[in-house]
Amino acid sequence: MKTLNLFVILLTIIVTNKVALADKPLKIFILAGQSNMQGHASVETFKHIGMDKKTAPLLKEILDSQGKPKVCDRVWISYLHGMKSGEKDHEKNGKLTTGFGAQNGNKIGPEFGFGITMEKLTDHPILIIKTAWGGKSMHTDFRSPAGGEFKFNESDLDMHRKKGRDVKKIIAEKNEATGLYYRTMLTHVKNILQDIKRVYPDYDPKIGYEIAGFVWFQGWNDMVDRGVYPNRDKAGGYDTYSEILSHFIRDIRKELAAPKIPFVIGVMGVGGILDLKNPNRYTPIHNNFRKAMAAPAETPEFKDNVKVVLTENYWDKELSELDSRWGKVKQKSKELAKNKEITAKERKAALNQFISETYTKEELEIKKAGISNFGFHYLGSAKILVQIGKAFAEALEEE
Repeated sequence: MKTLNLFVILLTIIVTNKVALADKPLKIFILAGQSNMQGHASVETFKHIGMDKKTAPLLKEILDSQGKPKVCDRVWISYLHGMKSGEKDHEKNGKLTTGFGAQNGNKIGPEFGFGITMEKLTDHPILIIKTAWGGKSMHTDFRSPAGGEFKFNESDLDMHRKKGRDVKKIIAEKNEATGLYYRTMLTHVKNILQDIKRVYPDYDPKIGYEIAGFVWFQGWNDMVDRGVYPNRDKAGGYDTYSEILSHFIRDIRKELAAPKIPFVIGVMGVGGILDLKNPNRYTPIHNNFRKAMAAPAETPEFKDNVKVVLTENYWDKELSELDSRWGKVKQKSKELAKNKEITAKERKAALNQFISETYTKEELEIKKAGISNFGFHYLGSAKILVQIGKAFAEALEEE
């Protein structure tokens, strides 16, 4: 009898929740960008979140009662992404959980922390539409119509001419590539809006939907492109990026007929907070680019409806230092490989000895638990990317 009563109670809760959701419009959030929006954080790095007292509470939010990655009850996702070079784009749909990051393993991007946080912040049903491809630029790939044609620096064209290249062909190919991923992104979003039930089965057209926010997280390819931004180490060197991004925001709102879509810019923060008092040769470049990314939000046009999230605030200094120290191990390995007077066994023993002198046992455990990719991919750290996704959601909910 007690079992029956418990079943009835659970059934009542489920039905009540469904009825409550049915009365509220679907909130749709669009997440777009390049490799860091894809996300290269392996699920194995969740362990590192619990190794830091400050972030350990996050585990209760992202793991279920059995310690497995959470599957959201009312957050669904459609993820359009690129696979290997030359292959067609793929779409992955389902309830939000892990595995919606870069598709070469069980990985996450910002979408995981974003969706889990947004589910807590709103009682609406939620759909995330995510489009991301690695290695894409704002100056070409995501350039929107208002940004105009890509403009070559005359010095670049002269360089191609000196190398005997067909400049007309180069310009034609660039024109064809310009805006391709902007258009692909919008086509995917519009296709879903025309058939939402395909990706969110419980959607009720009578209740409708609201495009509740757009998150842009991109930047590495523009930041390192000295050909497009020849004065990147000088003040104003990335002004063109700010202009194109502003056009991008306007065009997105125009295309989706939603002029008030709250917009969040995830400002590139690889390397963490910059030490401007003790700069290295990369500091001016990173600093100028971060300012350029954030600049649109400071204009009168966007100051009330575009926000920035400084992802540098979630960088892990300890992990970064441990990762950089590994360079010494690689160098030692190369030196030992050149020594033909020792056996492979002796070489391995010598390298292990060097590692033990370079790291403590605890440091090696932290490194192994927390890093699963390169520095420019935020070290493939779930600790970093979950916090970034959480910050994106909180920034939008403040609107």
